[in-house]
Amino acid sequence: MLVKEIVELIDGNVLMGEENLTENIENAFSSDLMSDVLAHVGENAVLLTGLNNQQVIRTAEMLDLKAIVFVRGKVPATDLLELAKENEIVIISTKHTLYTASGILFSKGLAGIQI
Repeated sequence: MLVKEIVELIDGNVLMGEENLTENIENAFSSDLMSDVLAHVGENAVLLTGLNNQQVIRTAEMLDLKAIVFVRGKVPATDLLELAKENEIVIISTKHTLYTASGILFSKGLAGIQI
């Protein structure tokens, strides 16, 4: 699934990385625990989270994630957006809860991470 399709499905707002909306995403992982993300996620994934701090961007950077979706309308601070830009990470915000956004993507065929 392309990042731009994810944005459309969850009624997302692209905050950073519009030039990378054609990146292909193979699976998704939803978590506010970055230790779980580090333990279970690989490349070509999108991370859905309600956690809004530098640790999220740094975790995505370490794993070469293509995109992060911040749920519940959360918008990262400018310094976090700039950090995402440096790492070519698409940043998306959606008004949906973590549960709803994950369910929408799963129902449209985006696989979860296999543990």
